[in-house]
Amino acid sequence: MVAKTEEVVSNKLDTFKLLLAIAVLIGGIVGFYYYEAESQLYRVLGVVFAAMVAVAISSTTSLGQNLIGFGREARMEVRKVVWPTRQETVQTTFMVIVAVIIIGIFLWLVDMVLAQAIQMITGGA
Repeated sequence: MVAKTEEVVSNKLDTFKLLLAIAVLIGGIVGFYYYEAESQLYRVLGVVFAAMVAVAISSTTSLGQNLIGFGREARMEVRKVVWPTRQETVQTTFMVIVAVIIIGIFLWLVDMVLAQAIQMITGGA
C-alpha cells in the first residue's frame, strides 16, 4: 500500500518535471522570437541553453532514466558491430551500381517493348 502511494507521488512528480521541461523549452523558443533585435548568436545560445536545461530536468524522471539507459545499451551494441573494411565497402558499392545499371537497362527495354505493343494495338503512329 505504501509502495503504491509512493509510485503515484513519483508519477505526479515526473509529470510535473516533464511539464516544467516543456515549459522551459517553449520559453527558450519564445525568447528567441521576442528578442529578435538582439544578435542571432545570443538568441541561438539562449535556445540551446534552454534545451540543455530541459534535457537536464527531464533526465531526472523515470522516463528520462529509461531513455538514457536505452542510449547506453545502443552504444554498447554499436561497439559489438563488425564493420566492413574499405575494400569490402568499395566492392559492395560497385556491385550495387552494376546491378542498378543492369536493372535500369532491363526496365528500359521492357518499357520500349510495351510501348511498341501498345502502339500496335491502338494503331498509333
